[in-house]
Amino acid sequence: MAEAATKKRAADNKKAPTKPKWPLLQPKFNLHITRLKDHDLFTVQNFFTAAESKAFINAAESSGFEHQGSLGPAKGEAYRDNDRISVNDPALADMVWQSGLDKLFSDIKIRGRVAVGLNPNIRFYRYKVGQRFGRHIDESVDLGEGKRTVYTLLIYLSGSPKPKGKIDSSNPKDPASEPLVGGETVFYGSRNSVVAEVAPAEGMALLHIHGDKCMLHEARNVSKGLVFLTTHKSTRKADIIHKSFMVY
Repeated sequence: MAEAATKKRAADNKKAPTKPKWPLLQPKFNLHITRLKDHDLFTVQNFFTAAESKAFINAAESSGFEHQGSLGPAKGEAYRDNDRISVNDPALADMVWQSGLDKLFSDIKIRGRVAVGLNPNIRFYRYKVGQRFGRHIDESVDLGEGKRTVYTLLIYLSGSPKPKGKIDSSNPKDPASEPLVGGETVFYGSRNSVVAEVAPAEGMALLHIHGDKCMLHEARNVSKGLVFLTTHKSTRKADIIHKSFMVY
């Protein structure tokens, strides 16, 4: 009995995830939007610094990723092959929001509403060689109290531009030790026309509207290197409570 209890405790301890210790973000000024399709799709360069991006990768790696798959299109699901961490962290959401998004998007309105913050349901993704996420759409989420998600926010933690200085090739676990090839996020319009093809860039934010206006999109196959990114869903509220973004 004692031996069985010891084995069970050991198994439980092995399964218990490590709570990440997220790095602090510095406030960003002079951020600029690059529009790819009006308010529906745009990017923000250098939303995270290189140091912040690497620190988030290290924190996520220390927590431990879990593989995510799917049944595939034949079973009515988009093809998915990546590694993921999912957290519900209001403090992290507020920190990301207040690092510059609140000011950048304070005057953006969708259907007469302005953003009030970030959804605390945050995910970190890792794409290794051969992994991808097939064509799909992102659904809107009702958070209650009149709040509903409207945008998806992706923040790339790896990708071009290439890091300056000499790369430490002696550390094979360093995601910067190998240049990235592939992993683009591609958005499609009518008749499968390509609206935009966004290559991962370290620290860049990509925002696209989701729900009933979401464009079909995919994460292409990674052929070399690693792609790390974090994703948030935006929320709007009918009545403006305070100036913030992603939560409407």
